[in-house]
Amino acid sequence: MEKTEEAVATDEPKINYRGWKSMPFVIGNETFEKLGTTGTQNNLLVYFTTVFNMKSIQATTLVNVYIGTTNFATLLGAFLCDTYFGRYKTLGFASIASFLGMVLLSLTAAISQLHPPTCEDQQTGACRGPTPGQLAFLFSGLGLLVVGAGGIRPCNLAFGADQFDPKTESGKRGTTSFFNWFYFTFTFAMMVSLTIVVYVQTDVSWAWGLAIPAFMMFLSCVMFFIGSKLYVKVKPEGSPFTSIVQVIVAAFKKRQLKLLDQPWLSLYNHVPKNSSNSKLSYTEQFRCLDKAAIVTPEDKINLDGSAANPWRLCSLQNVEELKVLIRVIPIWASAVVYYVALVQQQTYVVFQALQSDRRLGNTNFKIPAATYTIFTMFSLTIWIPIYDRIIVPRIQKLTKREGGLTILQRMGIGMVLAIVTMLLSGIIEERRRTMALAKPLGEDPRRGAISSMSGLWLIPQLTLIGFSEAFTIIAQIEFYYKQFPENMRSIGGSLAFVGFAASNYLSGLLISVVHRTTDGAATGDWLPNDLNKGKLDFFYYLVAALGFINLGYFIVCARWYKYKGSGANSPHELSNV
Repeated sequence: MEKTEEAVATDEPKINYRGWKSMPFVIGNETFEKLGTTGTQNNLLVYFTTVFNMKSIQATTLVNVYIGTTNFATLLGAFLCDTYFGRYKTLGFASIASFLGMVLLSLTAAISQLHPPTCEDQQTGACRGPTPGQLAFLFSGLGLLVVGAGGIRPCNLAFGADQFDPKTESGKRGTTSFFNWFYFTFTFAMMVSLTIVVYVQTDVSWAWGLAIPAFMMFLSCVMFFIGSKLYVKVKPEGSPFTSIVQVIVAAFKKRQLKLLDQPWLSLYNHVPKNSSNSKLSYTEQFRCLDKAAIVTPEDKINLDGSAANPWRLCSLQNVEELKVLIRVIPIWASAVVYYVALVQQQTYVVFQALQSDRRLGNTNFKIPAATYTIFTMFSLTIWIPIYDRIIVPRIQKLTKREGGLTILQRMGIGMVLAIVTMLLSGIIEERRRTMALAKPLGEDPRRGAISSMSGLWLIPQLTLIGFSEAFTIIAQIEFYYKQFPENMRSIGGSLAFVGFAASNYLSGLLISVVHRTTDGAATGDWLPNDLNKGKLDFFYYLVAALGFINLGYFIVCARWYKYKGSGANSPHELSNV
């Protein structure tokens, strides 16, 4: 057992860090959880259209709302975790909720009374849809999955890092190694889910295909609770939003006061000794908030230097922490529009695959439509080590900067690649539709003519969006982690998921607007159930245009942004773009 020097000096209760001894349970829980949730989520689009007889527009909108709500729930989960319950209790409760949700979802496939009767011809519109009772049972399962994901996603990475002593070199190395294993298991789970699980669901049985992820989630719960006695269980420290609200209230109360020429020298700047946040330099942006740190005759200061009434007098450190959060919001907003391109490569690319030749070579084996998104994971897995080990060192020699490129520069490159992806997607879809109308391979009674174009032609756009993710999404996770105050990093971690949520809602809204607007237009409905009768390529070009406008907005925000620690009185400024 290990006892830190700080614990000896202060006589605080020692923390028994078990490190790698607890990792089989933490990583086992993570692996089985991802195998379960990913295997369920990735094929929902096909499940809704084939088992529940939903139209493609209805199914796509439902998937977007479900994924959006799931990701948005992470913000609430992170807040409850940091404020009230702690990571251990949150993960335990959320894991059980996910398991129950998967059980209910598997029952909708296994019990005939819980889904509509099988329909062989959706084109005529004569298929019987789900009853209100069937939808209620389905939504109950999806709701439990939302609760589970909302607690698991923002907490599992931080909970694993809690098991290592941050004050020792071995603990620091263990934390870094854990992050690598964490992302490895995530990629492994995605690949297994997009191949084996999706194949069972599509070509064997939906009942078995959904029961397997449920069993995986059961194993995840078992692994998590078996290791309970080994875990370090960090207690919640209270709401991290309190100081933010205090700054806003104090600044409003003192809005009539005037600032001096050198605020960083004259404003109240007390930093508690037990604060986990790094000291921030003063920045000129949002100076109206500085008034919260002006000391007036009415303000009283305690013997330890803290303000007697923090709702009237706040430290300059707290003011700068709020400024950091405000500066992050415009960058986050640009990410929301960027994610819309990614959503299309997870939804409509499945419909493209369903109406393409999915045979593998000259064999009769057909690649499941939802499995095509695995090529995005392949490109991520291949590109990241090449970029990290080969490209970054060479760029560093040119830029003389650690990492070669700034975080915002990497985001911008990913956004450019996303625009190119959507343009390429439009070209490929136009070719697929042309071949389906001129020389169809066959007829799918549920959708329409099958194009003789091989589904493998979808690989370039999926590979390119993988490269885009490698730049933008990884940079965003690093951006939120480094730019947020230390006591709000779990909230920062959830911000990426909230961005995914907002983009799914935005994508659903965009699809609905385009569908209704073009339904009676001369070009016809762009997004019908049968893609051969629509103009999906036009929709892709529209998303590319929105991405181009968003890129211009991002460049403006990036040039305006000041990194944490690059204040007016700091030794140097960091270049953004």
